[in-house]
Amino acid sequence: MKLSRGERLFNGFNIAFLLLLGVTCLFPFYYIAIVSFTDPTEYYQKPFILLPDHWTLGAYKYLMSTPAFLNSIQVSGFLATVGTLLSLLVSSGLAYAISRKRLRFRRTLMLLIFLTTILQAGMIPSYMVVKGLGMINSIWSLIIPALTGGWYILLMKGFFDSIPDSLEEAARIDGAHELGIFFRIILPLSLPALVAFGLFFAVGYWNTFFSAVIYLNDHTKWPLQVLLQQMLIDPMTAVGGASTQIASQVRMPPETLKMAAVMIATLPIMLVYPFLQKHFAKGAMVGSVKG
Repeated sequence: MKLSRGERLFNGFNIAFLLLLGVTCLFPFYYIAIVSFTDPTEYYQKPFILLPDHWTLGAYKYLMSTPAFLNSIQVSGFLATVGTLLSLLVSSGLAYAISRKRLRFRRTLMLLIFLTTILQAGMIPSYMVVKGLGMINSIWSLIIPALTGGWYILLMKGFFDSIPDSLEEAARIDGAHELGIFFRIILPLSLPALVAFGLFFAVGYWNTFFSAVIYLNDHTKWPLQVLLQQMLIDPMTAVGGASTQIASQVRMPPETLKMAAVMIATLPIMLVYPFLQKHFAKGAMVGSVKG
């Protein structure tokens, strides 16, 4: 089909506009990466650099040599792995239970779960609950209150509704019990949904910030995002340790440390997402359509 002159101009304008918008969105990430690999001497001479003449891993080596930064990575890694696994277990178990029509008080339970999506207790009641459970200054205060949410449960329920009941009936005839059906039949069939929601949970735990500021008083238990916030104020004091002397000897610019820390904090999610993209798209689509 031959396009008219006006249609060609319109398509050309759309392409140019989208390219410009894409470059505008990607440039900050490019600049962060470039500055993090820039030699300190060159950065002091040219603060705005599009392509450095001398590349170095000095900022990364310095950060990875500081106990505070390594400890924050371990805390964030623990939150992302253990928290995600527990959240998937709790969310999928509850969503599967309310998706079965034989569950007593099923509608009441669904109503209560739905109300949690529109009614929030607030910061002070949440703090009082965490304090009453004795989890202040504990790493579990960042996991247990965030184990699940009403929105995730309702979406996962929509996915479980799409699984035929005949599969469960066949498994019961073969002698399978409820837990066996759940772990050996339901969860394997729900892999796309689990991957999709697992990515949501993992990103949420990895980016934990506000709850850590409220519940944690010990800086050795800070996750990576809290340490990054402190680095914006004073990078040298935030990472601290004996390695500060190394940074002063090489005159490490604070900006390169900040950019390197941002790259390290962003890289894990960026590396994981491409491998999960196929399951993520499928799980999100099915869960939303069958709600």
